[in-house]
Amino acid sequence: MIAKLTGKVAHLDIKFLILDVNGIGYKVFATSETLEKAGEIGADLSLWIHHTIREDASDLFGFPALPISLGLFELLIGVSGIGPKTGLNILNLTTPDTIREAVETGDISYLTKISGIGKKMAEKMVIELRDKLGAPDEKYISGSLKDGALAIEALQSLGYSEREAREAVKKLDKDITSTQEMVKSALKILSN
Repeated sequence: MIAKLTGKVAHLDIKFLILDVNGIGYKVFATSETLEKAGEIGADLSLWIHHTIREDASDLFGFPALPISLGLFELLIGVSGIGPKTGLNILNLTTPDTIREAVETGDISYLTKISGIGKKMAEKMVIELRDKLGAPDEKYISGSLKDGALAIEALQSLGYSEREAREAVKKLDKDITSTQEMVKSALKILSN
């Protein structure tokens, strides 16, 4: 199994990159945040890898941080019904600490706002992950989940897609906690 790759970025796409490791190109699926941080073609990059082997595919999923992103990804796909692509989609749409907070508080309504996660799956995530995730790190939580969800809904009502709204709220300064301030700051991000 492949656990880590270090090489040069040979290609960047919307959902994956190709990492050239000593002349061999590895296709590695990654979150949009990881792809943005990968730099440009020719940049040096090191990723921790989750290697999934099925009878019809062998896929690599890359993460820059071992305990945070990769660990959470592996916990997510350990929940029956969540595959690697859905797990990556979940990490694409929200931060690890927001997922921890939602699971710890049992906020099923927040989890169901993630594409591909229905009420039953959200309940299953809470039950199966609550003891495994532990409490979220307070210094990384950007306001309450309710305020974040309300801010996303407000941005959607202004015509932004759910993905655009989530990305903007995800980039907010962690000190912003009120819905109104979240919306104002997110609008500044979206207008750039």
